[in-house]
Order: sequence, then C-alpha cells, then structure tokens
Amino acid sequence: MNKMNKIILVVRRTRLDDLIARFNTLAQAQFYVEHLGADFSDYQKEHDNYKKAVTTAEAQLRQLGRVQVLDRDFLPNFIFAEQDTIVVLGQDGLVANTLKYLNGHKIIGVNPDPQRWDGILLPFQVADLTKVIPEVFGQHRPIQEVTMAKASLNNGQILYGVNDLFIGHKSHTSALYQIEIGQQQEQQSSSGIIVSTGLGSTAWFKSLVIGATAITQALTREGKIVAVESSYPWDANYLHFTVREPFPSSHSGTELVFGKITAKEPMSLVSQMPENGVIFSDGIENDFLEFNAGTQAMISLAEKRGYLVV
Repeated sequence: MNKMNKIILVVRRTRLDDLIARFNTLAQAQFYVEHLGADFSDYQKEHDNYKKAVTTAEAQLRQLGRVQVLDRDFLPNFIFAEQDTIVVLGQDGLVANTLKYLNGHKIIGVNPDPQRWDGILLPFQVADLTKVIPEVFGQHRPIQEVTMAKASLNNGQILYGVNDLFIGHKSHTSALYQIEIGQQQEQQSSSGIIVSTGLGSTAWFKSLVIGATAITQALTREGKIVAVESSYPWDANYLHFTVREPFPSSHSGTELVFGKITAKEPMSLVSQMPENGVIFSDGIENDFLEFNAGTQAMISLAEKRGYLVV
C-alpha cells in the first residue's frame, strides 16, 4: 500500500436501508412491503449484493492506498483534496451527483450489480479495481471529459448540473418567469425549463424530445417532421434547453421554447413567482436554489468539467 494515495469510496444507502430508517427495524420494513403484496426478497437481494460489493471494493482499495468511505448524503459539504482519487459504487445517478462536487478530479464508476443496473456511467466492476486504480495513479487510463451546466444567481449562489438543471415551481403549479437568450426575450408560464448537458441528453431531455416529436407527428398530416437531436456528445460545447408545457396567454408566449445555450449565448431568467420557485440539478430535489420573485439566474456552460475514467 502506498500511503500517499488517498482514495475516496462514495457509496449510497439501499432501498432497504431507507425502509429500515423509516420503519425502525428490518422486520417492520418486511411486514410493510409484504403487506402491500410486494416481493420483499428483491429488496433484500439488492441490499445484500450492494453491501457485499462495498465490503469487497473497500478491501481491494485498502491494498492500494488510504481509503475513506463517503456516504452520498455528505457530498455537498465534503472537501476533496486535490490529489484524491474518487471511486463511486453506482448507480449512474450517484456518479452524476458526485461529479458536480468535484473540481478536476478523475472519477471511477463501478457497477456493484451488473445484472440489475445497466450502468452507462459505470464501465467497471468491483473485480476491475486492482487493475484500474494503479493505471489511474500512473495516468495510463483514458479519460472522458464531461460538460457541466451552471446556474448563477444575482445573490451570489451557484449550482452545477452534470445531467441537467430544472428551473420552475417545486409543485405542480405553473412557473412564471421572463426568459432571454440572444436577442429573444419572452414572458412565460410553463411547467418549468429543463437545461440538459450532453451527458444528460439520453435521460430527461431525451424523453421530452421524443414525446414532443411523437405529439407533433401525430398532429402533422403531411408526414413526419425532421427529427430533433435527442442525444449529443458528453463533451459538447453547448447545452440544450426545452420548456415544458408552455401556456399561451395575453401575458405569456410560446415562441422561445427550445434551443441551444453556448458560451457566447447564455440564458438569462428572472423569476416572477412569489414563493416556491426552485432550481435543482440531476434530480436531487432537496439540493436546490430558491428562485423567487426578482431573483435573476444566468444559465451557462460551467467553467469546470467532469472527468470520467473509461
């Protein structure tokens, strides 16, 4: 073991962990699930496989350097040292959630249960660590760069997004705001805005584009329309945005509902919601910025990038 090598192993709670936290004991959690007619054995199997993967990964990593196990709940307040090597024991969402708190660090995504998770961001399995980690230390592994999105408020607060940013109301109430990009400006009322990176273009953004395209095709009598780019490179030098369910009225328009955000043309937003306006990223709703009346948000490409070991 080289004591100079510091490895941070990022882990998460399983569904069973969350159930036990809610119902206090394993027996009560099992009773709750089975009382509803669900298969508790699947929860137990997932839990056992993940805990085994954590134990095995930690044992292997301790042969290669100093190891600190970090639960995902502590990511927002954890201070990573410049030389730390980051290993994330998936799912994909945990990799994305970890990336936005890093600054130049290489991240190694590990799939703890390949039969359960596809793992687009998890190219490695636990057994690969003894080979991959020394190669990362020696800078012999290829790296995939990842473009991030950034929301900057006029009160100084900042939030990064690896997959996407959501700007809107935290409930099902319509979001009210002014949107501006390039030479276009519009008052809008909608279900919110999704700003997607290339990495996130196969997730929420893709479902929105496919749904909108299908609706348009169904309503178009003269055949199919030209397909919109529903995915793009992870290191693309632009972001896409799409407005969900824009509502036309005398005070709100529906012209500026889809487009690109580039380094030269960021997006500017001004909230017109008295309360409950939010900006969150990567589906983590409890890690958000308040976006209430008068707050201005600049949505742009982030100055930093993520680095995925492949």
